[in-house]
Amino acid sequence: MSAEGSTKVVLIALGCNFGIAVAKFAAAAFTGSSAMLSEAIHSLVDTSNQGLLFHGIKRAARPADDRHPFGYAMELYFWSFVVAIVLFSLGAGVSIYEGVDKLFHPHPISNVEVNYAVLGIALVLESISTRQALKAFNKSREGRSAISALRHSKDPALFTVLLEDLAALAGLTVALIGIAAAHILELDWADGAASILIGLILASVAAFLSIEIKSLLIGEAASEEVQTNVRNLLSAEGCKSGPVRAINEIRTMQLGPNDVIVAASVDMEDTATAADVEAANARLTSAIKAQHPEVRYLFIDVKAASSKAGETGSAKIAIISGEADSNPSTPHVEPVPFTALTAPHLSATTAPVTKPQITARPATARKGKGGKRRR
Repeated sequence: MSAEGSTKVVLIALGCNFGIAVAKFAAAAFTGSSAMLSEAIHSLVDTSNQGLLFHGIKRAARPADDRHPFGYAMELYFWSFVVAIVLFSLGAGVSIYEGVDKLFHPHPISNVEVNYAVLGIALVLESISTRQALKAFNKSREGRSAISALRHSKDPALFTVLLEDLAALAGLTVALIGIAAAHILELDWADGAASILIGLILASVAAFLSIEIKSLLIGEAASEEVQTNVRNLLSAEGCKSGPVRAINEIRTMQLGPNDVIVAASVDMEDTATAADVEAANARLTSAIKAQHPEVRYLFIDVKAASSKAGETGSAKIAIISGEADSNPSTPHVEPVPFTALTAPHLSATTAPVTKPQITARPATARKGKGGKRRR
């Protein structure tokens, strides 16, 4: 999904949650409902989280520089992890605390109609935000189930907003049930129990976010689709009478939602020239970029394949390194010529090195002055 799409989802959620938080705090202060106070805190935490995600998106969009040559895309993962911590510590912790306090000190809810009105408005606004997040999420599912798509998503801004919105809808439903039970059935403890249940919902979402974002933060491989297509394109280069003869390994890493680095090791013909290697690099870069624009960097370690089957020479090694993206703001590393790293070796016809011969001096050279011999 594009960064613009994620930004739109985050901003819509931020606006909706801010309005909901203001209304909930006012209702909680007016009615004294513990469940409503928990929901108000929940909405305030969600608003803060969307602000952090928006900050992370903007920070991640900064161009690469000398200190961070691969850019700042992973900064979004850091701020998403902070969101998970805030959601757990503030959202879940405070909600559970308020619920426990209400269980030990139960009191009836006053002006319950205000709570019903605010919860109804909140359900409408949260539904708008959730609908936008679901629409964006379904575009990126690619036929996978919802759980599988969440586990494999590389865009924490999108799935964080989606899970928070779903948790908000669940929390609103629980709060409505708890307030109704306290009002109609006169079960004062139901309001506190609803607050505790809201806290447990938030804790579960925070735990899931922490696990998924941690995997991205420490360096997760690109999607299976990217890995498979890169391998197929490298294989196709050899099938088209190109210099590639074998693929040793392919390694990928997700730098950000739209930033992937690919490093591959291949065997090429021993007779391949610098022009052959550069042409193969250009074809592979163009083909991979066409299928996966998110591949920003492509590095290929080239080893010379021996003419004998099953043997790989190590005398000639070249590295094709370059950016697959045409973004001028990101540093570009020029390809290393294939012949530049060729190890020197002696030919079988090279003449052996001989020591210089020392000949005896003539007899006259050993005489002293006047032609007489030295005694």
